[in-house]
Parts: sequence; structure tokens; C-alpha cells
Amino acid sequence: MLDGFIINALIAGICVSIIGGGLGCFVVWKKMAYFGDSLSHSSLLGIAIGISLGLNFTIGTFITCIIFASLLTYLQNKKILSNDTLLGILAHAALSIGIISISISNQYVNLDAYLFGDILTVTSTEKYWFIGAAIIVFITLYTIWDRLILMTIDENIAKSEGVNTAIIHSIFLILLVVFVATCVKVVGILLITSMLIIPAAASRQLSNSPANMAFGSAVIAIISVFIGIFSSIIFDIPTGPSIIAILTIIFVLTLLLKRNS
Repeated sequence: MLDGFIINALIAGICVSIIGGGLGCFVVWKKMAYFGDSLSHSSLLGIAIGISLGLNFTIGTFITCIIFASLLTYLQNKKILSNDTLLGILAHAALSIGIISISISNQYVNLDAYLFGDILTVTSTEKYWFIGAAIIVFITLYTIWDRLILMTIDENIAKSEGVNTAIIHSIFLILLVVFVATCVKVVGILLITSMLIIPAAASRQLSNSPANMAFGSAVIAIISVFIGIFSSIIFDIPTGPSIIAILTIIFVLTLLLKRNS
């Protein structure tokens, strides 16, 4: 019989895997890995704000990441600087301010838990937050899936087909923010992007359609979560890095499998 904290961790990991399955595919297709990395870095500022105001860190992360994504989109449209330069400036500024804010908050904060995740501490209440987030993201992504695919192929074609690309893009960014806010607890700020792109990249080697790739990505992430959690418990190693290490091994195996086939 599994302990309650292990069940909570497994449920949280499954939910994050479902959320990231489809989103990660679009991050890979649209080459937005650096954007996801920057968004995850900005989440530390949200955590600092949540701690300072006495809010749940997930709420603080969600609000900060929404502001970050909106500001980035605005600056990108203004074409002040190149995208990678903007991402680098905003991400590292948010990360630095977040660390400073936490250090002067006069509260004890286990920074390692935020940087590398602490999925084994997911509570029964938080478990329902993960389930709710997974349901919302899945339904929303399913609703806009075809339009997102069309936008990924060619945004001008999507506009000619009557797709409101601005709204769809905004919804996609919000879904990414939800993923970041939930994934901090699972693998930590520094490894969030890995949880997005590695399952999708591995599934890409074995899939022949976008839907199959999204489904495969979620399955690969779930397998990695299960193996990573139990490996962490058995060998007494950090859980977040264990999950990403298993993901990396699976990715290498898919590359070898595709090459041999």
C-alpha cells in the first residue's frame, strides 16, 4: 500500500505530464524553448511576491508570469530589440530580483525546493489544484488545437481562414503560464523547460501525426515521473532531477530506436 504523500506526488506528476504533453509539442514546433526557459525564470519573482504578501506561491507565480508574458509580447511587437535579447534581459532581471526579494524577506525559504522541485511534499489540497489545472488546460487546448496547428504552419494562412491569431496566441501563453505555475512544485524552476521539451522531442521520433506526438509526449512524461519518484525514494536522490534524468534516457533511447529502424 502506497503512502499518501507518494499518491499525491504521482497524481501531481500525472497532471503536469498531461498539461505539458500538448503544450510541449507547440514549444518544440514553434522553437519557443528559450521563451519557456525565460518564463520559468520569472516565476521565482512570483514566488517571492507570494511569500511577501502571504499568498500561495502558485498564485504569485501565475500573476507574475502573466505580467512577464504580456510585457514580453508588447516589447516584441514594438521591435525594440531582438527576441533572444529581450528574453535574456527580462528573465535574468526577474530571477535576480526574485532572489534578492527572498533574501530580504526575513523568512526562511528552502530555495532548493523551488529551484529543483519538491514533488513529494504535494499536499492533499494541492493535489486538487493540479487536477483542476490539468482538466482546464486539456479542455482548452483541445478546443483550440486545430487553430493552433494552423498558426504553427503559417500564421498568415490562419488569419485568412478567419482565425483570431492574437486571441489564440494569448490563450496559449496563459496555458504555458499555468504549466509553469504547477510545474515548479514538480521539477523546480531550473528544470521546467526540460519537462516541456524533452517528452515532446522524444515523442517526435516515434510519431506520425501532431495528435500522436502530443499523446506520446504525455505518456513519456508520466512514465518518467513514476520511475523518477520511486528512484528518488529508493536511492535517496533529488526527485526533480531524477525525473529529468529518466526523461533524458528515454529521449536517447528513442533516437537510437529511430536510427535502427
